[in-house]
Amino acid sequence: MSNQPDYYVYVYIDPRNHEEFYYGKGKNQRKEDHLFDEVESAKTERINEIRKEGLQPIIRVIARGLEESEAFLVEKTLLWKLGRQLTNKSTGKFAEKFRPHNKLHVDLAGFDYIEGVYYFNIGEGENRRWDDFRKFGFISAGQGTRWRDAICQFQQGDLVAAYLKGKGFVGIGRILQKAKPIREVKIAGKPLTQLPLFAGSLANIDSDDSCEYVALVHWISSIDHNTQKAHWKPKSKIFTTQLVRASLDNQPETIQFLEERFNIRFSDIRQQRNSID
Repeated sequence: MSNQPDYYVYVYIDPRNHEEFYYGKGKNQRKEDHLFDEVESAKTERINEIRKEGLQPIIRVIARGLEESEAFLVEKTLLWKLGRQLTNKSTGKFAEKFRPHNKLHVDLAGFDYIEGVYYFNIGEGENRRWDDFRKFGFISAGQGTRWRDAICQFQQGDLVAAYLKGKGFVGIGRILQKAKPIREVKIAGKPLTQLPLFAGSLANIDSDDSCEYVALVHWISSIDHNTQKAHWKPKSKIFTTQLVRASLDNQPETIQFLEERFNIRFSDIRQQRNSID
């Protein structure tokens, strides 16, 4: 008995217009089985239409000598490529690893960017306050291209750990909307600039380079630092920086500290997001 991989991937082609209308994987004589299929389906209907013209579908093997897992992956790649043009009912194995159809016009987490966990330096001052961030659900940075570019790197779905200089971490949130100039941001249907903010954030409002930029956030866990002590541990390996934004991917001590102090698990938060999506 041969131990060589013997799976293949095949295609059915309509000889009337050379359109590919079905992909499959199998071994031995699997590729011919559809010619004798009597179950009603778009595939059998197409085959019958071809036969009424006195023709037969063109059947071609596209890849051969495959392990079954390899055949599944090749099949799924071809199914994804032609999508709705095909008569296949199943989307194929590994479907969850492929980009959804009709989503090439948008950036998708896991495909175009990786949802990360990020440190965010609040940078309190006359243009921004944690009290506003927490109450109305946003973060902001700006008053210069360096700080604007930093906050604009956040993607929808990113998780942020908000840090208040000299105090500690005050909130864990998820980015709901990428950063935009403050003049363009609305919360609950009202312009953010018209809400009762502690910090006005109106400086340079008409300048795309120098205005404040705002990203909307859902706070998963947060504290009022006026009445609660911010989370910090002196003389530890907990991460901090003067940068506006920094990845925590390589900061396991900080991730563990945040999970313990805010009573969360970042993995659980991601799973909850995936189940909703």
